[in-house]
Amino acid sequence: MSEQIEGVVEKIIYYNDDNGYCVMVIVPDSLQLGHEDNEITVVGNMPEILPGENVTVKGVWVNNPTYGRQLKVEFINRTLPVTVEGIRRYLASGLIKHVGRKTAERIVDYFGEETLDILNHNPSRLYEIEDIPEYRIASIINTWTEQREIGEMMMFLQQYGIGTRLAQKIYRYYKDQDVSPLQVIQQDPYQLTYDIQGIGFKIADKIALNVGIHYQDIKRLKAGIVYVTNESISEGHVYIPKTMMLEKAEELLQVEDSALLDNALLMLISEGYICTDTLPAPAGEEWQLQAIYIPALYHSEVGAARCVKQMVTYPETRLKKFRKMSEKEWLEFLERISKDISLTDQQQNAIQIALKNKLSILTGGPGTGKTTTLKTLIAALDAKDYHYALASPTGRAAKRLSEATLRPASTIHRLLGFGINGFSDEGYQLDVDFVVIDEVSMLDIVLFYALIRAIKPDTHLLLVGDVDQLPSVGPGDVLRDLIRSNICPVTRLNAIFRQQGGSLIIQNAHYINRGEMPVMDNRGDDFFMFRESDPQLASDLLVDIVKNRVPSKFGYDPIDQIQVLSPMYRTPIGVDALNKSLQSVLNPPGRPAEQLLNGQLFRVGDKVMQTRNNYEKDVFNGDIGRVHSIDKEEKLLTIAMDNRLVEYDWEDADQLTLAYACSVHRSQGSEYPAVVIPVLTQHYIMLQRNLLYTAITRAKQLVVLVGTERAIAIAVRNNKVAQRWSGLDWRLQR
Repeated sequence: MSEQIEGVVEKIIYYNDDNGYCVMVIVPDSLQLGHEDNEITVVGNMPEILPGENVTVKGVWVNNPTYGRQLKVEFINRTLPVTVEGIRRYLASGLIKHVGRKTAERIVDYFGEETLDILNHNPSRLYEIEDIPEYRIASIINTWTEQREIGEMMMFLQQYGIGTRLAQKIYRYYKDQDVSPLQVIQQDPYQLTYDIQGIGFKIADKIALNVGIHYQDIKRLKAGIVYVTNESISEGHVYIPKTMMLEKAEELLQVEDSALLDNALLMLISEGYICTDTLPAPAGEEWQLQAIYIPALYHSEVGAARCVKQMVTYPETRLKKFRKMSEKEWLEFLERISKDISLTDQQQNAIQIALKNKLSILTGGPGTGKTTTLKTLIAALDAKDYHYALASPTGRAAKRLSEATLRPASTIHRLLGFGINGFSDEGYQLDVDFVVIDEVSMLDIVLFYALIRAIKPDTHLLLVGDVDQLPSVGPGDVLRDLIRSNICPVTRLNAIFRQQGGSLIIQNAHYINRGEMPVMDNRGDDFFMFRESDPQLASDLLVDIVKNRVPSKFGYDPIDQIQVLSPMYRTPIGVDALNKSLQSVLNPPGRPAEQLLNGQLFRVGDKVMQTRNNYEKDVFNGDIGRVHSIDKEEKLLTIAMDNRLVEYDWEDADQLTLAYACSVHRSQGSEYPAVVIPVLTQHYIMLQRNLLYTAITRAKQLVVLVGTERAIAIAVRNNKVAQRWSGLDWRLQR
């Protein structure tokens, strides 16, 4: 039987912003505050609610075997407090930026019980309070208005599992339109799938069907097609074959009349939401396929192919001094610039190829001399006074490139002038003689097109990377496509130099890459295997290794020098669970200030990672820092990154994630003193040779595997790189 309770939120124990699931404690109005027996635990899906807020909760009582009696929410609504003390506590709860305890007291002392009525209907009266600065009053008024409108929208969206972060994003996107954001959603929920990243078709569809939109409505069919196409992109594909798209769309939409879907597709093409092209089928097949693209990827693929072909066929070069050298002059020059470095024939050829060909590729595994080759190439350019640029796809990779070459390096985005409004004008081109791009396996098709169109046809471009690593997170398989197309010379270094006195890290990386089991007898001093098959026990063991065993034996700092890399986000041994476990032991609750933001708990001292490039703050995807301070009154999170402090408004905290553990994909382009890697059969879907190889090669001095030999054997045997639907190699060969 349902029961309704009114009370004050005492604390939030857990909040998942992805689905709005929350565990919180309230103190009912009829009971005395502060007595443990008088607190009620409320669980269920709900909008984000802050401590100090008054709520009305309707739900049923359940008995959790671990946590005891709880009220499972059926309905929850914010209710405004009526007493002066209740209003003061409500305003000081962190709900409004620039309003902490002292400011809340000033406002309530001035207006008393009329405070909330004045905020709702005549907020300009706040300017009557002399000891609050005018800029702060303006911010308070704006924030209060937004919070009230967002709150109404959240109450509508909570039943569809849309959390606070997405609700705020929806509000900001639609707030300046003629109708309210809530009205926009109710009139055409499918518009969310086009406008708001993070709102998929299934959520919009649930809203639409509930507000009376017919399941064969053209808006629904078009949104379903776009959703299926975008789903393929999220898996790394540049396009999806039309037949495959229609099959998936029919299954999703439960529409048997194919003519309806064909009509919807034609409308999307005419409206510019979809592009199509005819491509050959996979190798060995005679038939052709109709490819379905979103416009950005179609234009990136076509444009990249055009620019590459223009570069390799353009007769002029900026490096004429090298083209004029005889073989004898070249060898004498190379001997002068390489000084005490002994280069193999492969390395010498790679340098000569890069200097004489407009486009070339240098690939090879760890320890094969890519960095030595690159440093000698740079010395050659310096010797002839040529201008060059060095860049990588991510900030951390760029930092590594700079450290390795002792030359300035940047992200590709920074090199190309990417800012708030995207890349510089398409006509912009780099005024350099040579461009080196490192970690090219991370390049997706959009970034590659932005790069290649900014390079003049007489400029040289060297792409450096390990083709055996994981492909890019974004759509495309640029490095492999370029190699398959035979459009340019490729040098693959295979001699292993960097063994470091019998180091097993590089040796085992090459074993894995050849499909052989790594050495795991724990007799070395830099590669260890701890065996455990149960996921929870493996998690406990991994936490102990990070917290106690590795620091005790090797002296590494468990937060700053050890990085956990997991193949997956979910499961007890995945990134999400490990971050919570490691946070609880490496930075436990207590003295550090903490704040729940977007479903994630941040504490002062936490290790965090930037998850996307932010050029205003000069921080980049993959940058790691520590939480320096939390200002609850100003709603600011300050992160110490690279010996400087970076401030984040709380609404920007979705750019940050805990980084005690991260995915192998997100570690690409980075190196760490020590890595700890869980490898269990529960990760079966992700157990691939290139993933394990990539994870191991992130370590500079120490690798620790936790799991089973069976799981490692599965990964080593699985050399099937998932095929990505991409037409770049075909377009380059035309």
